[in-house]
Amino acid sequence: MRYHTIGTTDIKVSEIGFGCWTMGGPNWSMDDGNPIGWADVDEAEILAGIKAGLDAGVTHFDNADVYGNGRAERMLRDCLKKLGVSADTLVIATKVGHFKGTAEHAYEPRNIRHQCEVSLSNLGVEAIDIYYFHHGWFAADGERGNLHDAAGEMRKLVDEGKVRAVGQSAYSDEDFARAIPVVKPDVLQSWANMMQDNFIRPGAPVQKLMDEFGCSFVAFSPLGQGLLLDKFDPENPPEFEKGDIRGQRQDQFDQDALRKLKPKLQKLGERFGTSIEERSSAASRFVAAHPNVCSVIPGFRNERQALCNVRAGEDEQMTDADLKFVRDVMAG
Repeated sequence: MRYHTIGTTDIKVSEIGFGCWTMGGPNWSMDDGNPIGWADVDEAEILAGIKAGLDAGVTHFDNADVYGNGRAERMLRDCLKKLGVSADTLVIATKVGHFKGTAEHAYEPRNIRHQCEVSLSNLGVEAIDIYYFHHGWFAADGERGNLHDAAGEMRKLVDEGKVRAVGQSAYSDEDFARAIPVVKPDVLQSWANMMQDNFIRPGAPVQKLMDEFGCSFVAFSPLGQGLLLDKFDPENPPEFEKGDIRGQRQDQFDQDALRKLKPKLQKLGERFGTSIEERSSAASRFVAAHPNVCSVIPGFRNERQALCNVRAGEDEQMTDADLKFVRDVMAG
């Protein structure tokens, strides 16, 4: 397993970390009732997956208050306790922003502080190693939940020792460009994979901001929510449980989309291997090979998936020729 430093901090994370979104199980948005979770999970299977990750050198676990509305944080805490592993030996991240409780806006300073305290309790830690703003949708200046007040509250939490490093998650260049100069995060987070490399591609606007402000990048969805594993049959598209966010993104999983993706996956398989383990490794290694990426955080539901994830930390890093090959295939 390879390890990298977060920004200009002294915090080191494993190149392959574990995303904990799946651990929250099914969930729905408080605003519109749309699914924002995953299919349900078995805690015993999660426990086996975490153990497999730890045994392989995984030190980075990425969580959020909205994952099961605290369930994923508590499950991680309980699993580590059962395994006799101290959270102090790991880098545990969580986020605020998608769960607002009774607040008008999740980024109101009082709500940020409240959610931080709840996450500290849920995780069973004295300090959150990386605390992210979960999105870039801050309220307008002068309103509750605005960028400057939220950033100020986050810095107070750092000064008080409740947070070690600050992160900014977002989903557009514009939101990153607005937030980074004010938040001054140590690390950014968003999607990155063979199908969506807009944030990690050399020369991308976000890459320039990271160079300017000394940020690192943590990449979620390296497997494209399973699409890059070539496990879905175009002639029998998947159906997802209620509360599973993939049901809201059916256009990515319908027959036409899967048929278009299939020949590209075949070409990738010819170069990198066709087993689930080999495809998983290639997908994560593609992302990890880019500048400023310090950790890739695929999700997991069980030991098998955890073992597939950590394979990328054992295989050789991708070359520039490999990266070009992938981009040429996906652009075809």
